[in-house]
Amino acid sequence: MTRTVARIAFSVALAMIIGLVTAPATKAGEAEAKNLLKSMSDYLASQKAISFTYDTNLEVVTKDHQKLLLASSGKIELGRPDKLRATRMGGFANVEMIFDGKTMTLFGKDANLYTQVEVPGTVDNLVVELRDKLGRPVPGADLLLPDVYGELMKDVIDVKDLGSGVIGGVECDHLAFRTKDADWQIWIAQGEQPRPCRYVITASKVDQGPQYSIQISDWKTGIDVTAEDYSFANKTDAKKVDLKGLADSDELPDHLAMGASK
Repeated sequence: MTRTVARIAFSVALAMIIGLVTAPATKAGEAEAKNLLKSMSDYLASQKAISFTYDTNLEVVTKDHQKLLLASSGKIELGRPDKLRATRMGGFANVEMIFDGKTMTLFGKDANLYTQVEVPGTVDNLVVELRDKLGRPVPGADLLLPDVYGELMKDVIDVKDLGSGVIGGVECDHLAFRTKDADWQIWIAQGEQPRPCRYVITASKVDQGPQYSIQISDWKTGIDVTAEDYSFANKTDAKKVDLKGLADSDELPDHLAMGASK
């Protein structure tokens, strides 16, 4: 009995010691992860011109729990405060979006159709309008806003620093965050340009936990960004239609939309 009591006492003491050691270490890791994300946010906000290519993967879960992965690629060219050009090519669409500070043009190259919407203001306002009102989110839109840290940290309840990882040959800091509705991870390049290299969002409250990921490459800033004029030139005599008439302009094609029977 004496030995048993001694073992129990030792186990309790050891658990208390581990608890004392782990808690500060966890807090330190959380603080470091937040600092790394804030450094990335500050770096992005300081850039007047940014361009990069990207590859996205969007998971779709069918009613019978089959996961389908939709892949696309494109390029983003951003000129702060009010210029944006975004292209995306996938299996269902070849789309270009141009914004000149006043008008947003969405051009379906394969269909040779385009639509225009008046959205005066900054790129930040455009991102919100496209996401919340027009249902046409820009790939990686959270990373284009002026306060990436404030946007991403909304409703975060758990933070982890997972060490390092390598994305496209670039060594990155790997961070993981959790909210009530979603988990997300980000890989941030180490060094003087703490740029995002991969961003993954998991819908933790949705059956089968579908994910959306964007991987970024060919990163350029400042004078290295050689964007074309941020205006739409109708060189192919494309027909103008309303927004509803431009099919398959989102990353989720119309026939796979929520509630679709096909």
